[in-house]
Amino acid sequence: MNVLVNMLWCVPGAVGGSEEYLVRQLLGLAEQPGVALHPKVAAARGLLAAHPELAAVADVVEPDFESAGRARRIAGEATWLRRHTDGIDLVHHGGGTAPFRAHQPYVLTIHDLQFRTYPEYFSRVKRAYLGAVIPSSARHAAVVAVPSDYVRTSVIEAYDVAADRVMVVPHGIEPALSSDITPEDQLRSRYSLGTGPILMYPAVTHPHKGHQFLLQMMREHWTDPHLRLVLTGGAGMAEAAVAACNDPRVLRLGRVPAADRNGLLAMARAMVFPSSYEGFGAPLIEAMTLGAPVVCGDATCMPQIVGDAGIVRPIDTHAWADVLDEVDRRRSELVVAGRARARHFTSAASGAALAAVYARALELS
Repeated sequence: MNVLVNMLWCVPGAVGGSEEYLVRQLLGLAEQPGVALHPKVAAARGLLAAHPELAAVADVVEPDFESAGRARRIAGEATWLRRHTDGIDLVHHGGGTAPFRAHQPYVLTIHDLQFRTYPEYFSRVKRAYLGAVIPSSARHAAVVAVPSDYVRTSVIEAYDVAADRVMVVPHGIEPALSSDITPEDQLRSRYSLGTGPILMYPAVTHPHKGHQFLLQMMREHWTDPHLRLVLTGGAGMAEAAVAACNDPRVLRLGRVPAADRNGLLAMARAMVFPSSYEGFGAPLIEAMTLGAPVVCGDATCMPQIVGDAGIVRPIDTHAWADVLDEVDRRRSELVVAGRARARHFTSAASGAALAAVYARALELS
């Protein structure tokens, strides 16, 4: 099976968790026993430098153009990418859309349908583009791959895609995550965390992520003067409101190195995750892998992903008022349950699911 994976859309640092999602799948694909598959990856410029581990599991080719601009990427998919499909049995478009007159057969990954749930977070042009291209891309795909049952149901209902053509490929976490950790004493010194407990939230500051909810919780319920709320991740549409917070117990660190993020999770009293929309929510699994008790909202896929290994509550200040006390009472139980839950979401498991998608796509073609 000769597979080409289109990752021209995957501009390093610009596409959120979907970047890690696809990279981890390809790493997991290489771990499959009896699967002799070394795909070709058409990567956005800079992706290989950001993920040099890809070179060991795929033949990576980068174009001579930048694909950050949508118009340039679309043109590149119709020309440069097309030339790389010679001798290819299957193309995998990982960014939710396929080019016009795409090489057949192809697999399409749809990460979520957030633009339908929160259209106000997208420009009019981008809404129109996604609303026109995603349905057609999904209908012409041999198989649509999605990260969770929630997104699977959303795609089937939104685009009337046959259920046997929509398959779940969950996020996967590498075992090495637990060994790439900055020590706690270094983190406390580097980020002026004091000596008290911290709450960790790694998420871009988009409105649906719920940062302002956490700020309200700090004002009204979590008033321990020694407690710190640590916010990491890129700047989103709600960045100004978050940055305006004048509570010295709230630290907005922005993007931090992976080892620091892992260390902050490992030392956290809890990872608090009040998002109202997720296609999967990879930080939930990362936190459980690293031993951080998880408190999250009850929307979209989160109850399914966390199961009974964390505390799942509706996004309501009264419902969350006592969660830190519950974390303290149940800490040992939550840590053990979380680590056991995380073992279901490895990069190898994600790669196995992707291999099944490729086999199904060829079977249906």
